[in-house]
Amino acid sequence: MTQVSNPRNLTISCLNIVFLFFMMIGTISALSAQGRSPFAVLVLTERGGQHASFTDTGLEWLKNTGEKDGFHITEIHDTEKITAEYLTQFKVIIQLDYPPYRWTEEAEKAFIDYIENGRGGWVGFHHAALLGEFDGYKMWNWFSNFMGGIRFKNYIAKTASATAYVEDRKHPVMKGVNPHFLIPNDEFYVFDKNPRPHVKVLAHVDEGSYQPVSTIKMGDHPIIWSNPKVKARNVYFLIGHSGSLFASKDFTTMFRNAILWAGSK
Repeated sequence: MTQVSNPRNLTISCLNIVFLFFMMIGTISALSAQGRSPFAVLVLTERGGQHASFTDTGLEWLKNTGEKDGFHITEIHDTEKITAEYLTQFKVIIQLDYPPYRWTEEAEKAFIDYIENGRGGWVGFHHAALLGEFDGYKMWNWFSNFMGGIRFKNYIAKTASATAYVEDRKHPVMKGVNPHFLIPNDEFYVFDKNPRPHVKVLAHVDEGSYQPVSTIKMGDHPIIWSNPKVKARNVYFLIGHSGSLFASKDFTTMFRNAILWAGSK
């Protein structure tokens, strides 16, 4: 005997389908109203170690923010997959504390092409500028030049909190950010030279505000900058040591701005 479906269950199922359809339409409409289309973001991570809390908290924040702003992330832990063809999928690359060494030769070439020819945008954090000879790897000279011709020299061995000052309040990355804001519990790199002559500095740290006080200083100390000499929209954040940064509204505003700006070209 053929069993007849419950009309009530069919009605509920149809209503669910209609609801999901309008939810999807609403999301697409919201993105269109904001002038954006959904896009893909590649996140290059270095799991574990002293930056684990920043990476783990950052990934969770990226997933939640992407759901609201119309981007989705793909995470990789090394550069084995990176080729010119692979990168065509992504509007933005986020170097979430992944260093500028241990890259395959093919990945280096693909990344250089991606940045120099503006095939997408780039957002880098902290360890991305650990430039020099580390773990048996030579310094990647192109990446050093991309970062303003710098080499890692030193750092505040103990993390410190400090006040940062925005230098270009009109830059899209700084939209909605306070003129000065607290950076909690971070590690501040010192470089062999100041990148300022070769990059556009968006913010610097007041070294006199370090708590606890540190004798390791750089003087004029940029901490957020962009390189306008390449076609890709890009921004580097020297900060990014601890997950506590994500409690800062100013930081998450800058991070979100950076992704949307870098991915909009």
